[in-house]
Amino acid sequence: MENIIERVDRELIMSELTPQRLLRHANKGGNEVYVVDAFNAPATMREIGRLREIAFREAGGGTGKDCDIDEFDTMPTPCRQLIVWDPNDQEIVGGYRFILGEDIKIDHGVPNIATSHMFAFSDKFIKELLPSTLELGRSFVATGYQSTKSNPKAIYVLDNLWDGLGALTVIYPQIKYLFGKVTMYPSYGETCRDLLLGFMHKYFPDPDHLVWPIEELHSNAKSEEVQKVFTGTSFKEDYKILNHAIREHGQNIPPLVNAYMSLSPTMKVFGTAINREFGDVEETGIFFKISEIFEEKKRRHIHSFLENNDSAAFPAGIVAE
Repeated sequence: MENIIERVDRELIMSELTPQRLLRHANKGGNEVYVVDAFNAPATMREIGRLREIAFREAGGGTGKDCDIDEFDTMPTPCRQLIVWDPNDQEIVGGYRFILGEDIKIDHGVPNIATSHMFAFSDKFIKELLPSTLELGRSFVATGYQSTKSNPKAIYVLDNLWDGLGALTVIYPQIKYLFGKVTMYPSYGETCRDLLLGFMHKYFPDPDHLVWPIEELHSNAKSEEVQKVFTGTSFKEDYKILNHAIREHGQNIPPLVNAYMSLSPTMKVFGTAINREFGDVEETGIFFKISEIFEEKKRRHIHSFLENNDSAAFPAGIVAE
């Protein structure tokens, strides 16, 4: 396990967060959302890698390297980094990395994306869906912004990230789908994990077998024992049962999982793979169609961007850099 690099000089980061790279002002908290990459903002990329490694290690995962930057961050057409910046504290408080489906290279039938070492993809997914998909990964919230008890601003970060994703769907109208994953760590416990996965498999199945884990997690998620817990007659009733059961074990539904489940009624869950390159954490693939996102979420994260931005004045650097 390597020692994590020192904090990157704030002046270097701020010199890279230019107006051309500002995606939008977040709806809440006074934060700003930027898009950068390893080539146009190398100092910012190192700070992102530092913060990601700290956050992932603290949760029980991580790369074990001095910062979390990999070949997908630095390849010729790199994943780009969507970050939330707190201008008052001068801190990166959270982020995603993303790549447009049209920029994904296919090598011997396998997409060159980070999830390819964990998931296999059907021909239908690769040919019909992936070109119109935004692949998301490495979502994180900086450790100092994960609890409202220690930092009241923490309540805004995840919402700010969704503001950023909403803006991307406007800037890139060719994108019709979002594909990503949610991570669960060993500390969460098998019982809570199986309840959560069981609920997701019940309400967000993948009947077309579009994507599946290469090394699938063996769990009781689909067992009769777990499924009989959900005695409700609707998503809402079973969600209450799930929430209560997990709280009884001293845990909560992870915020990112909660966010995804409340985004679209037609989300698909692709099973759970073990990520051997990231501390053996458990990664569950998720996929949904942007047009089927709940209207309230569209208003909050997509329409708010449209209302405050002239389409002729979208930040050119976001698209062209």
